[in-house]
Amino acid sequence: MADTVLYDVTDGLATITLNRPEAMNALNTELKEALRDALQQAAADPVVRAVLLIGNGRAFSVGQDLKEHVERLHDEDVRAAGTTMATVKEHYNPIVAAIAGMPKPVVAGVNGVAAGAGAGFAFAADYRVVADTASFNTSFAGVALGADSGVSWTLPRLIGHGRAAELLLFPRTIKADEAASLGIASTVVPAVDLAAEAANAARHLAQGPTVAYAAIKEALAYGAGHSLGDTLAKEEELQTRAGSADDHRIAVNAFVQKEKPTFLGR
Repeated sequence: MADTVLYDVTDGLATITLNRPEAMNALNTELKEALRDALQQAAADPVVRAVLLIGNGRAFSVGQDLKEHVERLHDEDVRAAGTTMATVKEHYNPIVAAIAGMPKPVVAGVNGVAAGAGAGFAFAADYRVVADTASFNTSFAGVALGADSGVSWTLPRLIGHGRAAELLLFPRTIKADEAASLGIASTVVPAVDLAAEAANAARHLAQGPTVAYAAIKEALAYGAGHSLGDTLAKEEELQTRAGSADDHRIAVNAFVQKEKPTFLGR
């Protein structure tokens, strides 16, 4: 794994750290490839039961590395091939698909500014622990681009269509307190406590009923685009799966015996 992304698995928790602090975790090709690979590795690893995505330094991620991007804009071969924005297909789409689609919960520890695709990655997570000094900015229209990194799907589901359109058409800095009131931040904590609080939330999920969490993620994603009848059928399917898992039996037995369950993740 490249040094631009740090990867650690401890007690079922995969911690993935964006590690270009000198560039505020701007997304150059090396970082994007490493992040994509780390997320896909975590998604496929049966030992991993939850993921914590966090940034090193002052920023979560300021989004696309524009210094690298401007070179592509002036590369005649790239322009002729129509691949100026190939990073969307090669990097952003698989990164967001891995965050939102993996059958285990993902916590974003937003330690600083999250802008553009950096915000998109945070929006795709299941739970966002946000430092009180952090902020969000959609940024795309500011550089004459539409939305990518899943923002057109995730942001309306977090804050509603109208407010999402506003923030995309008129990008601005959304500070932590406003992010909480809008529903972007799941919880806001003092900046000094961000790493510990985000890790605590992620560890709690890593010790929880993984099959049930996967069912919850899949049901939410499915219900966002299907009818009530179809969603009820999907819930039945997913509940049958969760109800057949060892952790359901463990949880019910512990409840009856008034004990705290120890989940196995299966």
